[in-house]
Amino acid sequence: MGWIFDVYARNLVERHFYKINYNPVEIEKDRSILLIANHFSIWDGLILYWLAHRLLAKKFHVMILEETLKKEPMLKYGGAFPINKGSKNMIHSIDHAAQLLADPQNLVLIFPQGKLYSNFVSDVHFEKGVMKIMDKALGKFQLIYAATFIENFQHKKPAVNIYLSGNTNCTFENIEALNAGYQQHYNAARLLQTKIVL
Repeated sequence: MGWIFDVYARNLVERHFYKINYNPVEIEKDRSILLIANHFSIWDGLILYWLAHRLLAKKFHVMILEETLKKEPMLKYGGAFPINKGSKNMIHSIDHAAQLLADPQNLVLIFPQGKLYSNFVSDVHFEKGVMKIMDKALGKFQLIYAATFIENFQHKKPAVNIYLSGNTNCTFENIEALNAGYQQHYNAARLLQTKIVL
């Protein structure tokens, strides 16, 4: 079933969008990847799934809400694993994510906002779970920031722009410091996006 999902997901993304643009980043082959991204639509995970296979060359995993996985069970074939923020089982999800990051073949995608927000929101606020994952993973990963924006411009199908930062420090004193680091990347990406003129 995994290969069926792979073909379906990548074809779905390529059919729905006019073009997907991204900047290259240097990948450390001997470390896993923790990919932190903004969360604004149902397309986020699929777009970054596509990107992971196109550019990042790691086995894709993504933490999603347990209720979402129950509604869309096929997502487990694309590497999705659940988290229930109000449950005692939350610690198991955090431990699982950290264990995945111990393997240099893996990529773990996290949406630290925890909820969907506007694609052009000014401030990105993180929930604390991502910091717990990073602490348990003991820096065995490469941290990559992704800021994704979708716009139509002159085409019927929307275009996607993914701004990546791959030289990010993975040691932070607290969630506020991590949040500030991502916010700086997001601000720069948002500014570049608003300057696009066709």
